[in-house]
Amino acid sequence: MDASAKALVSIAVLKAKPGQRKALKDALLALVEPTRAEPGNLDYVLFELRDERGTFYMREAFADQAALDAHFAMPYFQHFAGIADDLLAEPLQLIFLEQVSA
Repeated sequence: MDASAKALVSIAVLKAKPGQRKALKDALLALVEPTRAEPGNLDYVLFELRDERGTFYMREAFADQAALDAHFAMPYFQHFAGIADDLLAEPLQLIFLEQVSA
């Protein structure tokens, strides 16, 4: 079985409260560099919905569940979790994907 078969791939959907777009964007951008340095991270890219500014998508891939759990435990992620209620219009939605093509 190849390594990508057990990788956890997901899209996180994050919608900013009115007036919080820049603060949310800055908080999410602050996660990118340290997350990419994690040994179990395979992909971590932030997008903003073109037609709905303030709605962000984080494309994420981690080697396995242990790597994802380690990410959630990192101090910078815990900091984001602590301020998320002030920034998000609704709870973060995490959509897990299964790769079906190369």
